Amino acid sequence: MNKADLVNNIAKKSGMARKDVEVILSGFLGEVTEVLSTGGKVQLVGFGTFETRQRGSRVGRNPQTGKEIQIPATNVPAFKAGNKLKEAVK
Repeated sequence: MNKADLVNNIAKKSGMARKDVEVILSGFLGEVTEVLSTGGKVQLVGFGTFETRQRGSRVGRNPQTGKEIQIPATNVPAFKAGNKLKEAVK
């Protein structure tokens, strides 16, 4: 399912206009992105938590030359599923 499919399904189930659902979904995604970019987290009880995690520095290899390179530490987005979502997927 892609974003357009998600918007269409929510619009059908809610009775809202597709444009309104798209604005709401885009707003949600923008807010999550903004919070994560500042190091915060978004917790939706029962669904899950969006957060950032620190990935440590490591040694990698250049696939063209085979030479070892140092990959610096970085922050990455992560999602941890909540109990209700886990139960629904079982």
